[in-house]
Amino acid sequence: MGVILATSRSFSDGDLDLVGRAHAAGHEVVRGPAHHGLTELAPLLAAADGWIAGTGPVTDEHLAAAPNLRVVARYGVGTEAVDLDAALRRGIPVTNTPGANADAVADHAVGLMLAALRFIPDGDRRVRAGDWTVRRGRELGAATVGIVGFGRIGQGVARRLSGFGSRVLATDPFLPAEVIAGRSAEPVGLDELFRTADLISLHAPGGRTLVDAARLDGIRAGTILVNTARPDLVDESALAAALRDGRLGGYAADTLDGDTAASASPLLADDLADRVTVTPHLGAQTTQAVDAMGSMSLDDVLAVLAGTAPQHPVSPRQ
Repeated sequence: MGVILATSRSFSDGDLDLVGRAHAAGHEVVRGPAHHGLTELAPLLAAADGWIAGTGPVTDEHLAAAPNLRVVARYGVGTEAVDLDAALRRGIPVTNTPGANADAVADHAVGLMLAALRFIPDGDRRVRAGDWTVRRGRELGAATVGIVGFGRIGQGVARRLSGFGSRVLATDPFLPAEVIAGRSAEPVGLDELFRTADLISLHAPGGRTLVDAARLDGIRAGTILVNTARPDLVDESALAAALRDGRLGGYAADTLDGDTAASASPLLADDLADRVTVTPHLGAQTTQAVDAMGSMSLDDVLAVLAGTAPQHPVSPRQ
């Protein structure tokens, strides 16, 4: 019997009994902390043959603590927190779950658009305080929406927006213009998108700041910005300044810089509460996405432990 370490909080927490599936294949599932703190995790790694890893770091030190480890299956898409080169040196394949949560995140992005355009969270707060005054919003179908990053999630957002009747612009350095044009969006450059759109939705990979003070100087007054991707795509201090002077009409996000340690974020200032909506990484948290991510990650672990190739390998970044 092999030992599969699972450090994602929601693994096997949907409709599917993935722990039972692992047991049926002859393996034991052991739970570990999602933060991946090495002191707590080391004894579990020492016995692990496979690791279904959450969003915490997977470093060379983690891998060194796991002499029997044969595969790391990242429960999700992003592998920024995984030392892919260290895994390659140690002969440990790394996998992820591409597309498993795309529909869930696309749904959430559209939900945040509506929340920002119609002041839904602020309206709820004011009613609870006895204030029934009305704030006039805007309709999503009347908006020109710019999508930054046109992968699975961005394309899912575009499909959903077609039902509202929105004009959809999209930019993606990895996709030819004709591909974007064939998938429910108008291809434009990044600068043109920021100058033209009424609402901008970020779906790019992290690693660089796309929305800074200079770029915010070129947007249309009252533009709404939605971020269900990565916190480092935006300069939070610049966003706060743009919200205060009216360049930005609202910001809605599923992430903040530092996340659970982000209580000091300038975007959480009391005077911005009526224009800022933040959710705690709810984008991928649907039963369907949890089942899909769990199934894909477990299937790849079981494949490697059975001596066959995984379906979703990740290569080291070039």
